[in-house]
Amino acid sequence: MKKFLFTLFVLSIFNINSHEFNPAHLVVNQLEDNQNIYEATWMYPFKNIGLRGEIIFPDECVTESSDLYYQGKYINEKIILKCSTSLKGLSIEVKNLSVLTDALVTINFIEDTFEGLVNVQKNIIEIPTENQYYPSSYLNLGISHLFDGLDHILFIFGLLFCITGFINILKTITAFTIAHSITLGLTVFDIISLPQGTVEAVIALTIVYLALEITRKKGDIRSPWIMAFSFGLLHGLGFASALMDIGIANNNVFFSLLFFNIGIEIAQIALIPIPLFLIYLSKKYNLLDNLKMVASLCIGGLGFYWFIDRVLGIIL
Repeated sequence: MKKFLFTLFVLSIFNINSHEFNPAHLVVNQLEDNQNIYEATWMYPFKNIGLRGEIIFPDECVTESSDLYYQGKYINEKIILKCSTSLKGLSIEVKNLSVLTDALVTINFIEDTFEGLVNVQKNIIEIPTENQYYPSSYLNLGISHLFDGLDHILFIFGLLFCITGFINILKTITAFTIAHSITLGLTVFDIISLPQGTVEAVIALTIVYLALEITRKKGDIRSPWIMAFSFGLLHGLGFASALMDIGIANNNVFFSLLFFNIGIEIAQIALIPIPLFLIYLSKKYNLLDNLKMVASLCIGGLGFYWFIDRVLGIIL
C-alpha cells in the first residue's frame, strides 16, 4: 500500500500546473465627439498555446490597427473603429480562442456600458440595443476563475479533509469566504497591494500546510475557522491579482467586484459536495485513513511542486 501511495505522490507532481486565470479582454470606448467612431484595445494572454485570438468586427465598421505591444501578461493591440452606425444591435466575433481562454467584452458607450463573455463554444456576442444596468459577465468570470484554478480547488478540498461536523464545516467555509472577500475588495480599490508572484508562492505553501494537517493523528484542528480566515486573506489577494490583470473597464466597479465574488462562491459551493461524498464513502467502507493518506500525498505533492515552480518564476 505504501509503495502504491508513493507512486501516486510522484505521479501527482509531474506535468501538472495550476492553470492561470488570464482571460482575454476587449475594451471598446465610444468617442464623444463622433458617436460612430470607437477606440478599442484587445488584450490577449501571450502565454496561451496556439494562435492569438482575433477580433472580427461588424461589416459596418472599418478598422485601423496599430503595432502590437506587451504589457504584463498580455499582448495588446490598439484598434480604431469607424462605423456607419452604432455598435448596438450588431455582433462581434472572437476567433482562435482556446478551451482555457474566455474573452470579456466591454463596450463603453457614451450613455451606458455593455459587457459580455465569449468562449470557444460561443464565440459570437450580440450587442443589445437596450441598456445593461449590471455587469453580470463578472459572475461567469468568477465561476471560471475558481474552476480553472486547481490550486484554489485543492485548498478547499484540503480544508474539508481536515475538519468534521456540519457546524465546523459551515464556520470554516464562511470564514474563508469572508476573508477572501475582504482582501479582494481592498486590492481592487487600491488600498493594499502585494506582488502577484509572492502571493501565488505563499498560496502554494498554504496547500502544503493543509496536506500535512490532513493526516494529523490528534484529531481535528481546534479552530479551523481561524486558519481558514487567515489563509483566505491570502487567497483573496490571488483572486484580486487575476481580476486586476484584465482590469475593470466600466463605471460599476462595486457591482463588477460583487458579481465576480458571487461567481467564486457559486463555484465553491458546487465543489464542496465532492470531498464530502468521498469522505462519506470512505467511512462507510472503513477506508478513511487510506483516503486521507492519498489526499495528503496528492495535495501536498502538487502544492510543493507549485511552490518551487513559483519561487523559481520570481527569481529567474
